[in-house]
Amino acid sequence: MKLVRYGRPGKEKPGLIDEEGKLRDLSGVIADIDATQLSDKALRKLGKIEESTLPLVRGNPRFGVPLARVGKFIGIGLNYADHAAEAGLPAPAEPIVFMKAVSCLNGPDDAVMLPKGSKKTDWEVELGVVIGSRARYVSEADALSFVAGYCVVNDLSERSFQLERGPQWDKGKGCDTFGPVGPWLVTRDEVYDVQRLDLYLELNGKRMQTGSTETMIFSVAQIVSYVSQFMTLEPGDIIATGTPPGVGAGRKPQRFLKKGDSLRLGIAGLGEQQQDVIAYQAV
Repeated sequence: MKLVRYGRPGKEKPGLIDEEGKLRDLSGVIADIDATQLSDKALRKLGKIEESTLPLVRGNPRFGVPLARVGKFIGIGLNYADHAAEAGLPAPAEPIVFMKAVSCLNGPDDAVMLPKGSKKTDWEVELGVVIGSRARYVSEADALSFVAGYCVVNDLSERSFQLERGPQWDKGKGCDTFGPVGPWLVTRDEVYDVQRLDLYLELNGKRMQTGSTETMIFSVAQIVSYVSQFMTLEPGDIIATGTPPGVGAGRKPQRFLKKGDSLRLGIAGLGEQQQDVIAYQAV
């Protein structure tokens, strides 16, 4: 299934994308798409619904983050061999783990806002892993059974905050709007091989990132197992699993986002995001 949440910010309704690519309303079946709907049992129940019986949604509504009330938003750094090479860094011996503030979560096509004082805001297309059941000290062999599904994530990063203002990566990762997720949450059963997915990102129509999850240093199963050794993963947690080469910081000369830029990014089978970049706006 391709699960979505659609509507105005804070007023999203649950839905799904049917086999014809049409949006169907799920609000008559479930209240929302959240942790309670991510277990294998709950997903099997949703999967038994005859899609044609669900109301069609007309027009082109906004898509929100396809999961409500995300608990943890975890990132993995330097997880593609070709990205580590472009950064001039050795491949890490263990996964680099950081946190993105859940307040940075953003709809897949919502505007990206440059933070106040931004000098080096960068893009990163990434595979997102949505946890479906509690995972604590799980083995690599069992790890994928704890995954509900997958999604596209843009792990936006302010490099000067991340790398030039102390060792805490989190400072450059959790700015408002720096976590577009979606458009869909694609359930695990629809992804035949998560280590053979193509990723791409375009800036103003020019291809910047082209990659494949084949070049991950640590596989999805390894990541889920590894992170579960240090924290309990709960249903509704999201892990962003690293980015392929082509980020702005790795280009010569470097290129960072500015007001008026537009981003288009996606992953095979998981959908596409499009974002306009806007200047900082005080709340």
